[in-house]
Amino acid sequence: MKYVAAQLEDELRIAYREVTPSGTQRGVIVPLHGFPQTSYQYRHVLPLLADKGYRCIAPDYRGAGGSSRSHNDLTKATMAADIFKLLDYLQIDEPIHLVGHDIGGMVAFAFAHRYPKRLKTVCWGECPLPGTKTYHRDRTEHAVQQFHFIFHCIPDLPEALIRGNERIYLTHFFNKIAYNLNAFTESDINHYVSAYSQPGAMRCGLDVYRAFEQDAEDNMAAVERDGKVNVPTMVLSGARSRHKLEAEEMVLEVTEKAKVEVGLVEGAAHYLAEENPEGFAETVLAFIEKHA
Repeated sequence: MKYVAAQLEDELRIAYREVTPSGTQRGVIVPLHGFPQTSYQYRHVLPLLADKGYRCIAPDYRGAGGSSRSHNDLTKATMAADIFKLLDYLQIDEPIHLVGHDIGGMVAFAFAHRYPKRLKTVCWGECPLPGTKTYHRDRTEHAVQQFHFIFHCIPDLPEALIRGNERIYLTHFFNKIAYNLNAFTESDINHYVSAYSQPGAMRCGLDVYRAFEQDAEDNMAAVERDGKVNVPTMVLSGARSRHKLEAEEMVLEVTEKAKVEVGLVEGAAHYLAEENPEGFAETVLAFIEKHA
């Protein structure tokens, strides 16, 4: 597995992990990570997908991991455009399979709406998509569970309180919304703490949330203007996740019903690719191979 960076623009560098199949290539899968993670979250999954013949490219989205943090635009439409530019940089012209988890799920939806011809399929989930009823409920009815949706939007204060306490803060999320706690070793926690302790990294992590209200406007305007997404879509949830209860309702607000499937990863709550990498890979591949 190689980990390298592509300089896409003067101030935009996107780092990515890549694994290529040893035999005939069947297609390209691009998984997008969530918060508080990086492309490292797919460390167990990428080899499994490559073993089935897929070239896998897992970026750190802008502001995270090895990608650049010299900008403030963290709307999901802009982050989706980064993925489009990365595909062009890598000279990938064939339609890809895009997989997004958590924040990466929001980016995957934005990509599917704006660049449908670049996709064969899109899988996304474990995120309340800004603009949907699910998102509104998470900011109101479920505000205690989702406190960080509000907290992260306060200017400056979160950075000040989290600074020096990154391990406590990030571990809170892994402990609160994981089912398989053995999925995260001390080394794994160290990786994420180190990533979000870098200068500017936590600010960018919080700015991803500060962009949600603009994302909500962008998503609903896109649906009104262009209609619902018409790309074959699987909405992903963990079998032990609270998000599974609203996943289908949410995806049908923004995706044509005939294009939608629901995928549940057993033995996992929120962190699908880490809590059950084999189950995650099997669920995603079963859907992808229907549309190969």
